[in-house]
Amino acid sequence: MTIAEALDAARLTRRHWRITAVIGLGLFFDLFDVFLAGVLGTVLTRSFGFSQATLPVVLGSSFLGMFFGAVLMGELADRIGRRPAFLLNLGVYSLFTLAGAFSPNAMVLIVTRFIAGIGIGAQLPLSDAYLSELLPARVRGSLISMAYTIGFCGIPAIGLGARLLVPVHAFGLEGWRWLFLIGGLGGGLTWTLQRAVVESPRWLGSMGRGEEARAATALLLDMPQNAIALAPELTSGLERPSYLALFAAENRRRTLMLYVFQIFQAVGYYGFGTMVPLVLAHKGFSVLSSLTYTTIAFAGYPLGSALSLLVVERIDRRLLIVLSALAMGVCGLALGLALSPVLIGLFGILYTLVSNIFSNAFHVLQGEIFPTAIRGRAAGSAYGLSRLSSAAMPFVLLPVLYHWGAGAMFAVVAAAMVIVMADVGLFAPHTTGRRLEQIVAER
Repeated sequence: MTIAEALDAARLTRRHWRITAVIGLGLFFDLFDVFLAGVLGTVLTRSFGFSQATLPVVLGSSFLGMFFGAVLMGELADRIGRRPAFLLNLGVYSLFTLAGAFSPNAMVLIVTRFIAGIGIGAQLPLSDAYLSELLPARVRGSLISMAYTIGFCGIPAIGLGARLLVPVHAFGLEGWRWLFLIGGLGGGLTWTLQRAVVESPRWLGSMGRGEEARAATALLLDMPQNAIALAPELTSGLERPSYLALFAAENRRRTLMLYVFQIFQAVGYYGFGTMVPLVLAHKGFSVLSSLTYTTIAFAGYPLGSALSLLVVERIDRRLLIVLSALAMGVCGLALGLALSPVLIGLFGILYTLVSNIFSNAFHVLQGEIFPTAIRGRAAGSAYGLSRLSSAAMPFVLLPVLYHWGAGAMFAVVAAAMVIVMADVGLFAPHTTGRRLEQIVAER
């Protein structure tokens, strides 16, 4: 049995579950951080006296850092390994998020948010690539969704944390600074746990390190190393590829599909999460009231992720992405037009429910469709574009919100989701339940 065959056909071991949980914890603090600036947007405006021109810079700084981090760490993950890249990600994120907690002014906050973003920018795409390479084909989607369910608990955690801590002033620190401390210390804890994850056998094999790949496979699957054969497709001594390999004839179609997808999905997904507190403030809700409604809406993120476990292996991932993108557009428009607190809460939860079915489906898909040697670069560079799109988003969506209202802003979001639906529906490959080598071979 070859390494790839053993990984795909394996029974689940305790190490599979442990790795899924540890990666999920890393995702928790990534998503905690992504939604941190949006949740605190109105609070930071009050604390530092931000103008309407300054606020988008603060909101966009971490996303801009995440763009550079996703591209850089995706490259490093293909060169030095998945495990070292994880450790570098979380180390930089933890240090500079802690530094951000003590920012004396807006400029220091912007710089620390940017560097922390570099640190954590590749956490999601690297997790997608790594888990895709380790997990058996029949449960790949469901276990990746399980890791994201753990991760998405970070979103209501930041909503609840902001609601509880923003009003307080403890030990000489404003409440919002404690949220940065929680993120930085939690990232440090996760760093210590991720030191124990096994390196990807597929990556080791693609680097020509066949014996190490066999040893890692045996450790992961709890089986004798001599029962595993070297696979020619994993140990063929390939020349180290560069980013140009993403645009080679056999990869170009999928690369362009994923790039277009990531640019526009960020408008729909992060357009809600980072803008909704500001939308509520624009509708006349107080800071604390907007944080309360945000916490209620954010509860839908882990719930939607958990619901995806029921469908991610039963419905073709392309169809699941298209249907959930459609539902996001409809719910976003309804939220933008809603005036009563009940309807705002209802459509907020519905939006987050369907958006995380959407999110889990595309995270699984993006880790499945490229060869091992360029999987980190592909997922990282594509996801980096989503971060760049997110960095630009406040400069587009906030003026629309302030000049034409929430309905118009969510109409822009809905238009982005229509582009996503067409892109995935027409150009994404079928991946559900299939071996990675089969998916890659039919390029």
